[in-house]
Amino acid sequence: MGWFLRTFADPRIGRHLLRDEGEVIVDEVHKHWVVYAKPSLEALVALGLVVAGLFMRVDIAWLPWVLAVALALHAWWKALGAHMDRFVITNMRVFRVHGVLAQRMATMPLGRILDITVDKPVMGRLLGYGHFVFESAAQEQGLREIRYVGRPTERDLAIQRVVARAGLRGRGPSTDPSLRH
Repeated sequence: MGWFLRTFADPRIGRHLLRDEGEVIVDEVHKHWVVYAKPSLEALVALGLVVAGLFMRVDIAWLPWVLAVALALHAWWKALGAHMDRFVITNMRVFRVHGVLAQRMATMPLGRILDITVDKPVMGRLLGYGHFVFESAAQEQGLREIRYVGRPTERDLAIQRVVARAGLRGRGPSTDPSLRH
């Protein structure tokens, strides 16, 4: 069981870093807790089906139990998928790793980020999550939308700070007197 958890329940973000180039994690974003609400409700319904099966005739009690197992497995799979979905901000790039059995990774160097839109729906504003939409210089991109980001304003500012520190965007008017006209 330990091998399974290490292999399929840990996205192992560190193995994707360019440590020889000095890449370090600025922020690792887990999905907001709200994505676990539906799997939790499914698990509660599964538990209810198990209890209901206890009060049914013996010849049909298996049916709610089978449904309960199927529903519990679906809830577990959805929760594990949300757990494995990580968005990472480093000093050099942003990337997303997701997937349980097969893992996918999409990456974008900081210099290719043209614009970040932070979408905060009403429920997101109430519960503290939002969605990121990245625009880049590339026509096709594997990193376009990151959904259910907790503390989206803080995370947007973290990305903007990293981009500014890397010197990829202007910092405003120069304070160097020799550059004034």
